[in-house]
Amino acid sequence: MNSKQKSIFRTSALIACALALFVVVLGAYVRLSDAGLGCPDWPGCYGHLLGIPESAREVEQANSAYPQRAVEAGKAWKEVVHRYFAAVLGLLIVFLALLAWRNRRNPDQAVGLPVFLVGLVIFQSLLGMWTVTLLLKPVIVMLHLLGGLAILSLLWWVYLGAGTARFGSRSRTGSSTVTLLVVGLLLLIGQIVLGGWTSANYAALACTDFPTCQGKWWPQADFREGFVFWRGLGTNYEFGVLDNPARTAIHLSHRIMAVVVALYWLVLLFYLLVREGTSTALRVASSLTALLLVIQFSLGVSNVLLHLPVSVAVLHNGGAAVLLLGVITLIHLARSERGNRVRFR
Repeated sequence: MNSKQKSIFRTSALIACALALFVVVLGAYVRLSDAGLGCPDWPGCYGHLLGIPESAREVEQANSAYPQRAVEAGKAWKEVVHRYFAAVLGLLIVFLALLAWRNRRNPDQAVGLPVFLVGLVIFQSLLGMWTVTLLLKPVIVMLHLLGGLAILSLLWWVYLGAGTARFGSRSRTGSSTVTLLVVGLLLLIGQIVLGGWTSANYAALACTDFPTCQGKWWPQADFREGFVFWRGLGTNYEFGVLDNPARTAIHLSHRIMAVVVALYWLVLLFYLLVREGTSTALRVASSLTALLLVIQFSLGVSNVLLHLPVSVAVLHNGGAAVLLLGVITLIHLARSERGNRVRFR
């Protein structure tokens, strides 16, 4: 691959990453502002492939066709704009895959991951459809969130891999460090899953005090009911259907896991910072990740104490995405310093 082709591919990957992050944050805003069902159909909105019903006649026709959900222009536009940006992201990922396939004979070109991303985007669009048609079914909403973060993460890995194939010499970063980082990544993903489940079940305000919950260290909680992942079809899950003990169980699980993840990462990042032989790049990335971790934990506490203001809640979702990218960067650097190829084919 010549330098121009490499530059085009890497620049496209970076633009796709930035757009994917924006789509993830915008999706969080749509969900948290209760606009997830702003359009009761898919892929159009009240039967409109572009825009929403605006004239009095169009609104009347839309309300007649969808009597269960009258037109709310503000919510509809939020959902429509999110779909537009998601569609642009999908097209950009297809373009990235075509670039990779065109240069597939070059040994420095990663092909498998960009092509896989096309399939993942298609599945993500299906999840977006099911989010609407299944009326915000929690497991679908959670998977849709995870799908967006997966696309963002893999795009970031593609971008990082397009910049560096192999370091010329090995550093003191051992395989055990990479393993510890991967374990930390899995813990973080588990916490993100719990966060998605908390949001999808409207359990973020089950506890409005901190560090206690409902004035107790261990309030009444129904974990069995709180973690039923599949319920009957036809139920409208907007604003949640669980009783308070079930929502409390979900909230407590997310809160406890947050402490576990924070402690694990603080210890690991401290180790990377003080360990002899840590490269400058890995040390800087560790410092930034530690800062992101502290900010993210603070945003989580603020959500509780401030009773979930939309702005803080959206920042908390965006913080999770950026923290995930920070962890992926650490893994990439650690693998690179061991002289391993960092891109998946």
